[in-house]
Amino acid sequence: MAHSAHSAQPGEPLPPTLRVRFLRRLSRTLLAALVTAAVVVPVSAAARPRIPAPTPAALAPPTTATLDKAYSANRANAAEASRMAAAHGDRTRAAADRAMAAPSRHFLTFDGRGQGLAVEVLGDLAHADRVAVLVPGSDTTLETYGRFRAGAAALQDRLNSFDHRHGTHGTHGTRGSTSRPHTAVIAWLGYETPGTVSTTVLTTGRAEDAAPPLTRFIRELRGVVGEKAHVSLLCHSYGTVVCGRAARGLDVDDIALIGSPGTGADSVSALRTSARIWAARGADDWIVNVPHVHADLFGTTVGFGADPVSPAFGAHVFAAGAGGHSDYFKPGSVSLDNLARIVLGDTSEVSRA
Repeated sequence: MAHSAHSAQPGEPLPPTLRVRFLRRLSRTLLAALVTAAVVVPVSAAARPRIPAPTPAALAPPTTATLDKAYSANRANAAEASRMAAAHGDRTRAAADRAMAAPSRHFLTFDGRGQGLAVEVLGDLAHADRVAVLVPGSDTTLETYGRFRAGAAALQDRLNSFDHRHGTHGTHGTRGSTSRPHTAVIAWLGYETPGTVSTTVLTTGRAEDAAPPLTRFIRELRGVVGEKAHVSLLCHSYGTVVCGRAARGLDVDDIALIGSPGTGADSVSALRTSARIWAARGADDWIVNVPHVHADLFGTTVGFGADPVSPAFGAHVFAAGAGGHSDYFKPGSVSLDNLARIVLGDTSEVSRA
């Protein structure tokens, strides 16, 4: 008897329509499992008592003339936050805050309350014509800030080494009289990041909350560096969801999406930005196993849609080497070299995947 629909026999490939249905069911099952795990797995931080901290310094939007004042005020705030955390008995937070109060640190924002917020400048922002803004992913707090900053420092070091080795870089620079570009890197922990084991990391809620402050920050940054400076936004992991939500309102030249679970947009055009969009994923990055779908589960939309490194998304895909999810800013890596070239505007030198 003839069948109205084809049934695959053992060892026979599924027809395209059945394959699509199977993949959709599998993706939804995986997402449901992730949500369930996030709900039932206890997160120790949830039971942690709130650490006392001072109210952030009240500062006007920065200008080149007021940067030093902002840096000084935020260092003083971090020092007071360290004292309060120590009195509360939290040595880990006290040590993190104390490190941020060091005379060499330059913060545009510091808020020691809760998980904490911090926006730090590496380099001479007052004279910069090439600026990179790094947006972190999940589990980035004041306690873990050191590893985020290490990536920013590695990028700044690489930019400086490119400058010294290639004196002709930046001949199209607009600020300053020399041909060499002036660079600055900003570590932007300007939002409350989700926990890796949590329901929030699977939805766009934290990203939607983060988009307005990121937009405001880029606007204020333009007030310091000017409209002609080349500004690149480098977004990692869940940070790419933040950048995807904010992209439409950002006055930036380049947006790089690295280790992305998706942006919530189905394509570059759906981001509705004039910025050039880049994407990369390391060969050993576990994020490749995250299903790139949207699914309605438990009354909310879970997942972030299209894979930014897929041809259909339309980004400029660049090589990231063999690294894992935390290796994009690793010194000596292919990904770090390419990110530095993007920041410098040397896009023809970026190696493609």
